[in-house]
Amino acid sequence: MIVLTAKYFAKTGKGDEVEGLLRRMAPLVSAKEPGCKLYHANRSADNPDIFLLYEHYADQAALDAHRNTPHFKEIIDGVIVPLLEKRERELYQSVIA
Repeated sequence: MIVLTAKYFAKTGKGDEVEGLLRRMAPLVSAKEPGCKLYHANRSADNPDIFLLYEHYADQAALDAHRNTPHFKEIIDGVIVPLLEKRERELYQSVIA
């Protein structure tokens, strides 16, 4: 199992827009990506322009497939990334199944 965390730092005042796009993204991941076991987006309680995504993928192929879907390219790469000041990502290996 591969675990991905992504931290999105939206440009000031763009948090509501990013949240709306993440809400649009989540059901597409659930419906079209069997290799994605968990896709969870969180918004900071302290700063509404910061988000933490927590994702589980069956394997590297599932993560690669996620990044190559039309919905990822359209919503994440096409719309969300331009709304961000920065994005930080980290990959982990699950140690407890």
